[in-house]
Parts: sequence; structure tokens; C-alpha cells
Amino acid sequence: QVQFVESGGGLVQPGGSLRLSCAASGFSFSSYFMNWYRQAPGKERELVATITNAGRLSYANSVKGRFTISRDNAKNTLYLQMNSLKPEDTAVYYCHTNTMFQGYWGQGTQVTVSS
Repeated sequence: QVQFVESGGGLVQPGGSLRLSCAASGFSFSSYFMNWYRQAPGKERELVATITNAGRLSYANSVKGRFTISRDNAKNTLYLQMNSLKPEDTAVYYCHTNTMFQGYWGQGTQVTVSS
């Protein structure tokens, strides 16, 4: 069974940094694209970043230059390093992947950027 467990969220001041982790299990992690999504209250869920099985990176325009997605295939773990955080980054952040059969989501971790 595919399972994702996110961690690393919390409260941070504007300009601060957080590192999110997603521990994956139940599938061949290294063979799949992995994504970070986020959803703010009252907003549509938004794709933040993608890393392919080959390590190719892509980002939403709103986070380019500030966030870095990475993966450690030996640890079956996905990361999102978030720097220069802004209040508009406040959201629940979700780990995600797509297979031929369905998409899989973690439970999410709350990130709040506030003074």
C-alpha cells in the first residue's frame, strides 16, 4: 500500500526557511515522478514543484528561486527546501505521485508564514 508521511511544517516568520520531508513507502519510489502541492484556505490546490525519476526539476512561477525540490531514493524520501518565505506561502503542503492506476496523496503538513 502506497503511503506518504509529511513532516517539517510549522510557524515561521517572513523571510525564514523550512524544510519539508515526505517519507514514502509501499511502491517503487525511485521509478516515479514526485510532486509537492499546496492548498490555502478557500483556494484551489496548486502544483508547487515536480521532480522526475531522472531528477529533472520544475517549479511554479510563484516559488522559482526560493524553493528547491529534491529526493533521496536510498531513503525513499522527498524534500522541499523553502527559503525566503512569504505570507502567501501559507498553506497545507501535500506530497503526491501519479501511477497508471491512480494518484496518491499524503495527509499534508501545515506551513504558516506570519509575523
